[in-house]
Amino acid sequence: MTAVDNALLENYLVRTRWFGGKGRPFEVEHVRTIAEVAPHNGRPYLALYLVTVAYRDDDAGIELYQVPLSGYEDMEERLSHAYVGTLDAEGTPIHLYDAIHDREAMQLWLDGFIAAEGTGTAHVDRMRFRRVTDADPLDASLVSSPMTGEQSNSSARFDDTAIMKLFRKVSPGINPDIEIHEELTRGGSQHIAQLYGWVEVDVDGELLQTAMLQEFLATATDGFELAVASVRTLLADPEQRVEDSGGDFAGEAARLGEALADVHALLRDRFPASRRGADATAELARAMRERLDHARRFVPDLERVVPHLHHLYAAVAQLRGLDVQRVHGDLHLGQTLRTSHGWRIVDFEGEPGRPFRERSLPDSPWRDVAGMLRSFDYAAAIIDMSSGTDADDDDGRALRTARAREWSARAREHFVAAYVAAVRGASGESEAPAGEATRAHRVLLDAYVADKAVYEVMYETRNRPSWVSIPLEALERVTET
Repeated sequence: MTAVDNALLENYLVRTRWFGGKGRPFEVEHVRTIAEVAPHNGRPYLALYLVTVAYRDDDAGIELYQVPLSGYEDMEERLSHAYVGTLDAEGTPIHLYDAIHDREAMQLWLDGFIAAEGTGTAHVDRMRFRRVTDADPLDASLVSSPMTGEQSNSSARFDDTAIMKLFRKVSPGINPDIEIHEELTRGGSQHIAQLYGWVEVDVDGELLQTAMLQEFLATATDGFELAVASVRTLLADPEQRVEDSGGDFAGEAARLGEALADVHALLRDRFPASRRGADATAELARAMRERLDHARRFVPDLERVVPHLHHLYAAVAQLRGLDVQRVHGDLHLGQTLRTSHGWRIVDFEGEPGRPFRERSLPDSPWRDVAGMLRSFDYAAAIIDMSSGTDADDDDGRALRTARAREWSARAREHFVAAYVAAVRGASGESEAPAGEATRAHRVLLDAYVADKAVYEVMYETRNRPSWVSIPLEALERVTET
C-alpha cells in the first residue's frame, strides 16, 4: 500500500485530544509502517504507523507517536467522525480512519490476544501479542467501543470484559504501566485492574510496547469525580459540620490510604527496594531547592515562603537516609477508581514528560502520598471557587470556603493516618515508630507536598492564573507546621 502522506498526518494530529504538541510549531519528519495487516475475513486493512514529530520552537526536540489507521475502498459513514484522509494506492482510493474508533479494526487486536491464550504469545504481522497466561480466556464475540475523555492515550472497551489502552506517545523500552501491572497482577493485588496482556513490536532492534489489555471495571467511578461530588454535597448546605454532612469524604480517603499502602507493600516485594544513605537525602533536598529557586524567578508571590521552604529542604538534607522503591510516580485522584469492591489504583506510567528509564527509578513512597494530598486540596478548592454567585454575601462565601478547607483537611488527615497504620501493620509494628522516625516521615511528606505545590504554582501561572491561589495556600499551610 502507498505510504501515508506526512502532511495528511500533520493535519490529523492537531485535531486529536492526545497529541501533545498542539500550539507548538512542528512537522511530521518521518513516518514508518511498523505493522500492516491485509483485509481478511471481513476485517479491514490495518496499518500501524510510527510518526516522528519534530518541533521547531526554542525547546525543539522530537516525539514518537503511534497512529493506527484502518482503510476502506468505500467511505464508511459510521466512521465519519474518525476520518483521517484519503490516499491513492496504485489508482485505488483508500479512505483512512482512526482505528480506535473502528470496531471492525479493533477485532484484529482481540483476535491477537485470543491467539496468545495458552502459549502466552502470538504474532500478527510484526505485532507480538503477550498474555498473562493465567488470565481468563476472552470471548471472540466481544464488541469494542472507544472511551472518551482521555488526554494522552486512547482506550477502547470490549463490552464489560476488558479495556485496551493504546499508547499514543511512545518510547523505546519497557513501559512502566505494563511492567508494574504485570507484577501486581501476578502478585495478586486486589487494588488494581488486572492485566490480561500487551502488544509489542521491535523497531531497529529496540522494544516498543504499543498497547495493554486489562480487566474492565464495570462499576467504577473516577476518584476525582467522586471527590468533587462529595464537596458539592457538602457546600449545598455549608451550615452543617463536615463530619455531620453527607459530603464527608474521610471514610473513603482512609480506605484509599489503606489501598495505597497495600500496593506499595506489594511493589516492595516484587521490585528492588533499598535504604539509601545521607547522600540521597542531600541530593533530594538539592533538587527541590533548585526547582523552588527556578520558580521564584517567575512567581514573585513565592518569595514569602522561600525562607521556610529552604529551611524545610535543609531538614531533608540532614536526614540520615531514604527508603526507596518502585512507586506510582504520578498519583492523584484521577488515577484512582472506586468500585463496588473497593478502591483501584490505575495508570502506572509515571510522569509522562520523563523517559521510561527515569520513571522506573526507585523513589520514596511519600511522593505518592503527597500527590494524593494535593489532589484532595484541588477537589475542594475548584468546587469552592465555582459554587458561589454574585448575590452571595461575604459571610456566605467565607463559610463555604471554610467548609471546603475542612473537607480537604479531614480527607488528608484520614488518608495519611490510614496509610501509616497500614504500613505499620504490614511491617509487623504493633506500636507507633520511634519519635525520630516519625519526625523524619513528617519532614519528607511536608517536603514532597511543598515540592509538588511549587510545580503547581508554575503550571497554574502559565495555564490557569485564576487557580494559582490553590497551591500558594498549600505552601502557606506548610510554612505553618
